Amino acid sequence: MAGFVIRTLVTAGALWVAVAIVPGLAVRDMGALLITALVLGLVNAIVRPVALVLSIPLTILTFGLFLLVVNAGMLALAAALVPSFTIAGFWSAVFGAIVVSIVSGLINGALGEGSRPG
Repeated sequence: MAGFVIRTLVTAGALWVAVAIVPGLAVRDMGALLITALVLGLVNAIVRPVALVLSIPLTILTFGLFLLVVNAGMLALAAALVPSFTIAGFWSAVFGAIVVSIVSGLINGALGEGSRPG
């Protein structure tokens, strides 16, 4: 349970950085940011594996770059499910997904989350 809370807070922090940096991303308040982090976690746990399997041919064809589109789609789906989090367009979603991935990776690396098995 503590790991879930930590991952959600890390995602919320990464979303906050993305909203601050990427034009076209907007969130109403911190509560909405936490809700978006929860929804994004659920979307990544449920929908993303299916999207990854279905996109294997495109991912191979583009040498993995299509994964950026998949990540942008997951962020856009979270925005569609949370009305107080908005994304202006495709490129905002792509750059937002990149920022969220980088910031989450850096925070998890600093916390030592990446070194734990499972």
